[in-house]
Amino acid sequence: MARAATTSDVFNAIAEPQRRQILVLLRGGERPVTDLAQELGMTQPGASKHLRVLREVGLVRDRKEGKQRLYGLDARGLRPVHEWTGGFERFWNESFDRLDAYVQDLKQARQED
Repeated sequence: MARAATTSDVFNAIAEPQRRQILVLLRGGERPVTDLAQELGMTQPGASKHLRVLREVGLVRDRKEGKQRLYGLDARGLRPVHEWTGGFERFWNESFDRLDAYVQDLKQARQED
C-alpha cells in the first residue's frame, strides 16, 4: 500500500515533530516565519518549508501584513485527527473509571482505619 503524500495527508504532515511544534506555537496567535524559526532554532527556509506543508494540508493559513507574512493556526484541519483519536476515547474512559474506583477504594480504606 502506497503511503499518502505528506502534502496531502494531515497525519503525515503532523508526523514530523517540528511541524507539531509549529502548531503548538501558533495556538498562541499569528506569528511571522522569522519568529517561528528563531523559537525552534532552525533556519528561516527550513521553517518556511514546514509552513508550506502545513498550509497545503489546511492546518495553517497565512496573510500579508505590511512587509511581513503572518502565519496562523487553522485548527479545522485537525478534524480528521480528532475524529480518528475519538474512536479510542472509550478505552481512555474505561481507564479513568478504573482509576476512580481505585481512588474511592483507597479513601474508604483510610476512613475504616
